[in-house]
Amino acid sequence: MPTNAAHDRWWQISEVVFGVPLLAAIALQLIMPLPSLGVLPMPAVVAGGIGLCVVGVALIVLARREFAHYGQPTDPGRPTGRVVTSGIFSVSRNPLYLGCVCVLAGIGLAVNLVWMLILLLPAVVACHYVLIAPEERYLASRFGDEYRAYTASVHRWLGRRRDAP
Repeated sequence: MPTNAAHDRWWQISEVVFGVPLLAAIALQLIMPLPSLGVLPMPAVVAGGIGLCVVGVALIVLARREFAHYGQPTDPGRPTGRVVTSGIFSVSRNPLYLGCVCVLAGIGLAVNLVWMLILLLPAVVACHYVLIAPEERYLASRFGDEYRAYTASVHRWLGRRRDAP
């Protein structure tokens, strides 16, 4: 039997899953500063970081627009009435989370916050287990074959499957 929403706890939101590592990265940088990566010239790193932030914000805006177009909530604590598969959702099942990852990686690069780049990996793992897995179970139980067909054609993070229509 489907539940009313994918999440039922206040902390099961992207703002917590990605915000806590961002705040921890800032605190760690103040306490134990890490030097820059030094792989590329700093202007290139900053430009790449800004570019990632722009891509991330674009993904978030496109996803929110598509949800709004179909009258669907972006809050996983609210029930959804349909599977949105058009627009940005035709190439990513999780463009909001992908956008968050891009923004945080971009911030890490643009402002030389190496701790953010380090803490991004556990944030992505937490995103999978705290956000994505429960949402996938919820959507599969609520929409059945329609959702399974969608997951068979669109990758979780980015891209369509080669054998997908």
